[in-house]
Amino acid sequence: MAGCWARPSGVRWLSGLLVSVTMVAAVSGLIGLLGPHVPVLSLLVLYILAVLPVAIVWGTGLAVVTSILGTAVFAYLFLPPIHSIRVPDSRELAAMGVFLVTAVVVGELAARSRRGALESARLSQEQSALRRVATLVAQSVPPSVVFEAVTREVGLLCGADLARMERYEQDGTVTGVAAWSRVPVELAVGTRLSLDGVSIARGVQQTGGPVRVDSFGQDTGAIAREARAVGIRSSVGCPIVVAGRLWGVIAASTKLEEPFPADTEAQIGGFTELVATAIANAQAHEELRAIAEEQAALRRVATLVARGMPAAEILAAVAEEAGRLLGADLAHTFRYEPDDTVSVVAGWSRNGDDHMVVGSRYPIHPSMVTALVLRTGRPARMDSYPPSSPLADVARQLGVRSTVACPVTVEGRLWGLIGVSSARPEPLPADTEARLADFAELVATAIANAQAREELTASRARIVATADQTRRRIERDLHDGAQQRLVSLALQLRAAQAAVPPDLDELGAELDGVAAGLNGALEELQELSRGIHPGILAEGGLGPALRTLARRSSVPVELQVGTQGRLPEGVEVAAYYVVAEALTNTAKHAGASVVQVDVDVDDGPVRLAIRDDGVGGADPSRGSGLVGLKDRVEATGGIL
Repeated sequence: MAGCWARPSGVRWLSGLLVSVTMVAAVSGLIGLLGPHVPVLSLLVLYILAVLPVAIVWGTGLAVVTSILGTAVFAYLFLPPIHSIRVPDSRELAAMGVFLVTAVVVGELAARSRRGALESARLSQEQSALRRVATLVAQSVPPSVVFEAVTREVGLLCGADLARMERYEQDGTVTGVAAWSRVPVELAVGTRLSLDGVSIARGVQQTGGPVRVDSFGQDTGAIAREARAVGIRSSVGCPIVVAGRLWGVIAASTKLEEPFPADTEAQIGGFTELVATAIANAQAHEELRAIAEEQAALRRVATLVARGMPAAEILAAVAEEAGRLLGADLAHTFRYEPDDTVSVVAGWSRNGDDHMVVGSRYPIHPSMVTALVLRTGRPARMDSYPPSSPLADVARQLGVRSTVACPVTVEGRLWGLIGVSSARPEPLPADTEARLADFAELVATAIANAQAREELTASRARIVATADQTRRRIERDLHDGAQQRLVSLALQLRAAQAAVPPDLDELGAELDGVAAGLNGALEELQELSRGIHPGILAEGGLGPALRTLARRSSVPVELQVGTQGRLPEGVEVAAYYVVAEALTNTAKHAGASVVQVDVDVDDGPVRLAIRDDGVGGADPSRGSGLVGLKDRVEATGGIL
């Protein structure tokens, strides 16, 4: 694991040898000074002073050379015969042998101590680098920060000149996501390079493991050309694997002729795991954020559905929520029409430029998603459009590249579809169909609710209309039948009463009583007929009918009618009975001194306001007549 610290070279060996000779010469000079005062043979050990620094800095090999050189110089300069390396004295020869062995052992120990210290320092530096990166990962900083930190740490730790992190793309290229260099070099982050030719990225992609390139030669690949341009001689790199998938690569490069040591891959590998963890964490956070945003969007739409908002408002909200959530540029809801067309019922555009106007219709072209969804009843996508199709022409005008659509099925019947479109070159993500399906279900629910409300309103309107027709028929039958009969009988009774002789007073009195009773019955029948259905409402309209009610009210009424013409029959009948019921309740329960009735029409709905100065307290939940009035008003599409 010491390889990234010291790479041997010829220059290094020559410098070590020069130091060795210099140290031996210095020690020899010292022995020369001490020789006249100390036994010369005992000074041989001083050459250890030359061996130790050489062993520590340049290793055992040069230490052995220094030991041999020192022994030879000692024999040549200080042992008789002088200026000869021949040693006739066996005792001196043995001493020199012992010195050589001792010097070699001491040199090896010193070299090992030096290597141990270097290894310890290197491991400490590596652990510190890993700890710094791990701290960033634990803090959940943005991945780009982790990428930059890892690339720098790898470059410094391995003694590289350049370091680069790249991400594999779906189109067979790699994108630089982080770069570091020891010297000023242009390494643009975000640049895409193809994987042709010799490169670390290509090798890692092919093998799935660490790769090294000791020479880029004359290769014509894009990465090799870039490497030669900045003077790179060799590189080594390791894969970044995220959730079992090859995500990218980290590479270290050098301008030196000597390649990286054999353990460089292991050093870089420790950082790739941290990078993978950072990416996985970021993806997990992104997935959680996307889920939260999706649930919030669905909840907003579901709230509109639950509140019974108009279907058009819900469909517009669904289009906007789906488009924004899925990162689309356009979103639309289409309804299938009986004439083999689709009509636009809602739309949204990110930039506000949308040529698909709500209400416009387009033929169902066999190659469009509208036809695919209609034919299969399942989600569909397309990344190209037929050359001749009105809807395809609009899509091309809007710059649409890809579209994903999901069917909207209402009560088992295919009603339409909801689609999102993108103008980006890459297709929409693979999970778009599944995420869009949730919005399609809400659209189906909203449409089903709207249809149910429409059917309920229509049913209630038919019931009210039938009841009004029945009341009108009863009123007409009473007016044309029983009332006319009673009037005729009253006239006959008056004629008979006039013919009674004056002397028959008792008979005259009885006939007067019968006539009074007959008039009373006729008045009661007329009042009953007006309660069933006021004839003046059918003849004169709402204004005269309300004025008649006001005149008959026992509580003074201040009436203001803001319309002169006739209103739809159902609206007039509903308004009449609301006022009639309100005046009756006021007289019975309110203890009021005045009632204000205002009727206004502002180019749309009729607004009817009834106020009194009484005690109040009306509560529809207690089963009062307000419940029936509410049903009658809502049957016309109104609100009480």
